[in-house]
Amino acid sequence: MQQKHPLQDLLEPVISGLNYEVVRILTIGQKNPTLQIMIDRLDGKDITVDDCATVSRAVSAVLDEKDPIKDQYSLEVSSPGLDRPLTKLEHFKRFSGNEARIETSVEVEKRKRFKGCLKGVDDQNRVHIDMDGTDYAIAFDDISKAKLILTDELLQAAAEAQAIEL
Repeated sequence: MQQKHPLQDLLEPVISGLNYEVVRILTIGQKNPTLQIMIDRLDGKDITVDDCATVSRAVSAVLDEKDPIKDQYSLEVSSPGLDRPLTKLEHFKRFSGNEARIETSVEVEKRKRFKGCLKGVDDQNRVHIDMDGTDYAIAFDDISKAKLILTDELLQAAAEAQAIEL
């Protein structure tokens, strides 16, 4: 799967200690870059602005102390959103049944791009995706990029989950 960000080992324990999961850490841009951190709650509830602020303060303190980024940068802490990136094997299990887009670093059955319904993960850590009635088994380590696709079903499930919380 995707390469680990150089700051992952420094920041992930801090974020995990606050009961959040790191979905992705990414640096965007060259001049005055943005350090983007996507988080999810471990309890499965939706991310709030307060959650982002809590993580932002904790991460800022660590970054100020360790000073791993020499140049000026911006810090952005956000939720992954409904059309979230899938960065861990667990994500492919958790979001089985949803539409996804997957790109691979190597060809799988003569293709590198897949769009279809996630069917889960097998015991060999292969992600299964049904595309036009064909089941493709993609080794997790061969996936370079993956994300959920925003569909009416995904929006409906999110609306139902929010109604339950109220």
